Parts: sequence; C-alpha cells; structure tokens
Amino acid sequence: MTIANRLNDLNITIPDVPNAVANYVGYKKVGNMVIISGQLPFKDGAILHPGHLGDYVSLDQGIEAARQCAINILAHLKTAIDGDWSRVRQCVRLGGFVASTPDFTKHPLVINGASDLIADIFGEAGRHARAAVGVAALPLGASVEIEALFEID
Repeated sequence: MTIANRLNDLNITIPDVPNAVANYVGYKKVGNMVIISGQLPFKDGAILHPGHLGDYVSLDQGIEAARQCAINILAHLKTAIDGDWSRVRQCVRLGGFVASTPDFTKHPLVINGASDLIADIFGEAGRHARAAVGVAALPLGASVEIEALFEID
C-alpha cells in the first residue's frame, strides 16, 4: 500500500505548508535527512486547542492537537520530497513539547497523538525515537509543538 493510499484510508488531507511564525525555515535538508521545525497545531488558519494541559485543555484535546502537529509536519515533508512519498525511508525522531501545568504528567500520552499517526501512515518505518517534554508556554498560546527528523532517499 502506498503512503498516498494510506493517507486516503485515514481520511487525511495534507494542508498547505503553514507559514513560519518567526525567523526560521519550515524544514532543512541535510544530506539524506529532513529536519522539520517545530510545528504548531494550526488547522484552518487557527491554533487548535490553545492553552495548557491540566488547566483548560483536556488530554483528548491535547492528543488531537499533537495529531494536527503531525499533519503539519507531513505538509513540510511532502514539500521537501517534491510530493514523492516513496522517498521517505523512515521517521527517525519526534520531539514533542506540551504546554502544561506543573502537576500535569501525561506528556507522553499527548505526544502519542503524533507518534501513533506517523506509525499508522509509515508502518515500521514510522517507528521513531522521541522526547515528550512539559513547558511553561509555547508560541501563540499553543498547547503542543512537535519537531521531526526523517531519513529520505
């Protein structure tokens, strides 16, 4: 099954590449690696579920925000590979940041929203190393931000 077919089966439409919110590029190719800058959960031009986990944002909303971050990561990856999904060898790493209250400790469950999606799409090549870190605040009041590293041909 191709990646395009898998995206279709999961009812995922890859959006246009979100604009950077500061002075950086959305991705950088170095050799056979694509480093994708931290992506916020933009959906239809707005931040999905802004705020802090453990306060106004529920665990389910955090998971949904992480999934949206992964979809935005895929938008950059698709651009980096000129739309040819067969060039993706593997997802190497995801780095996840969760805006949360000091007593919130379910950061790994939140970032699973992205990890599960990447694994569902790429299969074994989607299994990756990962970090899930709690932070005091994220840009634009986002609840989640995720960066990625992919190996490509």
